[in-house]
Parts: sequence; structure tokens; C-alpha cells
Amino acid sequence: MTMIKSLVLGSAAGLIAVSGAQAADLPVKAKAVEYVKICSLYGAGFYYIPGTDTCMKIGGYLRVDTTFNGGIYGSPAWNGDIGQGNRYANYFAARSRLALTVDTRTATEYGVVRTFGQANVQFSTLGNTTFNPNSLATNLGNNTNLLDSAGAGYVAVDQIFLQFAGFTFGKSVSAFASPWNGYPGNNNSNLIGGPDYVTGVNNIQYTAQFGNGVSGTIGLDEPTVYSRTGIGYLATFPAVAATPTALAVNPASSVSTLGIAPNAYGGVHAPDIVGNIRVDQAWGLFQIGGLAHLVNASYNVLTSAGLPTSASELSGHPESKWGGAVMAALQIKNLPTGAGDDFKIDATYAKGATKSVISTSGASPSFAMFGDTSRAGAYQSYGFGYTSDGVYVPGGDIQLTDAWGVRGAFNHNWDPYWSTSLWGSYAQVRYNGTATANYCAAFAAPVTGRSFSGDFTCNPDFDVAMVGAVTRWTPVRNLTFSAEVGAFFLDQKMTGAITAQAPGATSPKPNTTYEFRDQSTVFLNIRAQRNF
Repeated sequence: MTMIKSLVLGSAAGLIAVSGAQAADLPVKAKAVEYVKICSLYGAGFYYIPGTDTCMKIGGYLRVDTTFNGGIYGSPAWNGDIGQGNRYANYFAARSRLALTVDTRTATEYGVVRTFGQANVQFSTLGNTTFNPNSLATNLGNNTNLLDSAGAGYVAVDQIFLQFAGFTFGKSVSAFASPWNGYPGNNNSNLIGGPDYVTGVNNIQYTAQFGNGVSGTIGLDEPTVYSRTGIGYLATFPAVAATPTALAVNPASSVSTLGIAPNAYGGVHAPDIVGNIRVDQAWGLFQIGGLAHLVNASYNVLTSAGLPTSASELSGHPESKWGGAVMAALQIKNLPTGAGDDFKIDATYAKGATKSVISTSGASPSFAMFGDTSRAGAYQSYGFGYTSDGVYVPGGDIQLTDAWGVRGAFNHNWDPYWSTSLWGSYAQVRYNGTATANYCAAFAAPVTGRSFSGDFTCNPDFDVAMVGAVTRWTPVRNLTFSAEVGAFFLDQKMTGAITAQAPGATSPKPNTTYEFRDQSTVFLNIRAQRNF
């Protein structure tokens, strides 16, 4: 009995000891699980980054679209192989894009600190508008970094910026831009008539809020991409055409065979100075903006392609000139035509800053278009317009180019699922008397194999107009299917005919007779887009 009692007591003591050891190993209190918390300070979609007081929103869209008789982004057939309508032209071009945005915001005693970035992962039709073997867009031998080959594609950056205490640093929309950039109601990225900074420009700017919806912004922009077109160098060149590759890269460069090098800009010597005053109210908004832009050429001796020679540095250069632009934008909301309807319009005047008028989301085009003709002995009709910030002759002054434009759209909602936008624009490019005289002297200079008809008159001025409509169907929230049809019109001022390989054209266009005539083209864009 005594033995049994000892065993029981010993076993109980052992169990207590073991239990005590296990209890000592357990934490006193389990750590709380950190759940992602919604941040309602800055609108829908924001949440707190766990363990911080910073709110983040991840968003973007997936877009697939195809343009018929045009290029990606809905660009019309206004130059290159597609403007010629030859066998190298692509009849359609498609693009698939995934845009990803990251927006972070933190409240501080100085106001909100914000960072924002957008990256676009995309894949487009190889060569976009052309499959010409002389094009760097499609020629494997000339382009070792071909972007749209099988399994490739590329990443493009729209905007990356930091905001703090009213300042913005990085790649953001210029203070000079209209509030909607180049999109008052259109899908395409080529509505000419005003500035378009939609993908951002490297800048520093400061915005002040004055209350009651009134604000003002000043800034400094890096000008290379968004504020330059070209400087025309007018000289006498040997009657030797530029290389086919050079012509394919820049269709306007074939103007060099007529005594005009298309781009004689020097390096970046000064930033653009920009600013705006803006009023936002329940009825809509109004904004006025301004831009100052330095037009600075390279040298007085260049090749027909605008390239330097060993004599360039000794030749000197023309004096730089400041140009600029002014812009006014107006939006009217709460129209009686329906809920959510609005009307947007902006108007721009530029001198020496033609990119502010002849603008797309990318480069500013020069135009070279071909069509039918009824002129006896002519092969085709032809129209062109050379886009520049100014022109000069060796030893002469830069003559700044004038331009003005207007664009707008009426946007109507039929019901919660269907909407339509009617849009249009008009712009003019004008060369002053000295510029026209110098330009035409170079254009009509005697060259073997080139001649003009007896009724030929030279005038480098031109007008452009665009008109179109887009209808959208949104069957469920954030999913939209749309179709856009647009037309582009080129009103060029040359008359008569030229016998030569036409400016802006490369082979296979023949060296023959072309009638100068106004041109036009239409395009169709189909799009599907899912926002998230």
C-alpha cells in the first residue's frame, strides 16, 4: 500500500513539473494580427500600408485597341509610307497596354506628401504604320533593340513625381497644359490644335491655392520632347538625296534635297518657363497659361540632314531667340442636354513654340500626303506642311514661326451605359515674309532633275483641321467598349506642279510630276478598356 501511494504521488509531482515547464515556454500574450485598414482620407481605393501612416492606392487599366488606316494611338495617315499609300504601308495597327499606377500619400504638418508613378507595359504592331525595310522600326539589321518583336514588347513611363508643400518634382504634366491635355473628348492621342503633356515632362513647379477654387502654378520644364519641333536650315546643298534610312526615320528629312535641313536645333540651353491661373467652380473651370521657350540653333554650316561638319564650329551660329505661347481653356458643366454632359474648348497662340499647337502625345508631325489628280501629265496629287519653330539661312537671323489653334468637344451621356463625344480642331502655321522668301528660294533653287510648272507659286504656310466622333458602351462598371471615327484635312498653300521625288517621300515613289493639292484622310479606332 505504501508503495502504491508513493508511485501515485511521484507521478502527480512529475506531471506538475512537466506542466509547469510547458507553461513557462508559452508567451504571456499573443501578438495582435495587423489587418489592412481602409484609408478614407483621399478617396476610394486607398489603404494604410501596415505599420505606417502612409496611404497607398494601386490602380491602372488594361487597354486593347486597333486603328484602321492609321497608326497606334489613333494617328491619321498623314506622312511616311502610310501617307504615300504604298505597298509597305500597314492597313491597320494594334496595341495592347497594361498601365499600372502607384499613388502614396502621407499627412504631415506641411501638408500631404505624395508620390505617384505610372508604367505602361505594352506591345504594338511591329513598325506601327510601316514594314519598309529601310525603317528602323522594322529593320533587324539597323535596330538591335527591336521592341515589338515576338515575345518582346516594352515598358513606357508616363509620370513619376513627388509633391510636397505645394511643390512638384519629377515627370508631371506641365503647368502650361490645358486641364484635359489633348483629350477634350476624343480617344486618339493626336488631336492637333493645342499642347498635350499627358505623359508628363521633367519639371519643377509650385502651386498656390488662393481659396474659392482659384489656384496658380509656376514651373520650369525640360523642353526637348514637349516644346521643340525643328529649326529649318535653309542653304544650298549638292543634288544628292539623303540616305533612305535617314528618310525613313524622319519623313520630313527628305526636304533636305530641296535645300532645307529639317532640324538645326542646338543643345538645351534654358528650361521652358511656364505658368497658369485656374478657377474651378461648380459650373466648370477656366484657365489661362503661358510658356516662354528658347529657340537656339546649332551652326551656320551643316549638311542637308542637319548634321555638323568639320567647318561647323568655325562658321558661328545665329543668335538665339525667345519664343513662347499663351493658352486659354474653358469647361462648362451641368448642361441642360443631360446629367454629366459638358463642353470643353481651348485656344492657343504660339510664336517660336509650334509644339504648343501642332502637338500630339509624342512628336510633332510634318505632313506629306498623296492622292488622286486630274491634272494632265501628273502622276498624283501631293500636299505637305513643314512644322518648325523657326527657319534661318547661314549667317542670318532665326525667323520664328507663328501658329495658332483651337480644339474642343461636346460630351453627352445617353444613359448610364452609353455616351458619345463630338470633337474637332483647327490650326494654322504661318511663316513671315522674310522666312517665306528664304524658304521659297531654297525650295525652288535649281537642282538637276527638278522643275516646276508655269503656274507654280511657293507658300510654306498650311492649315490643318480634324473632326470626329466616339461612342462608348459601358455594360458594367469600369469596362468600356468604344469606336471612334475621325478625319484629318491638310490645306497646303502651294499651287501648280513639281517634277521631282516629292518632299517627304522616299522610294518607291517615283521621280515624276505631282500636282500640289489639299489632302485628307479618315481613320477608325476600336477599343476595349478595363479600369481597376
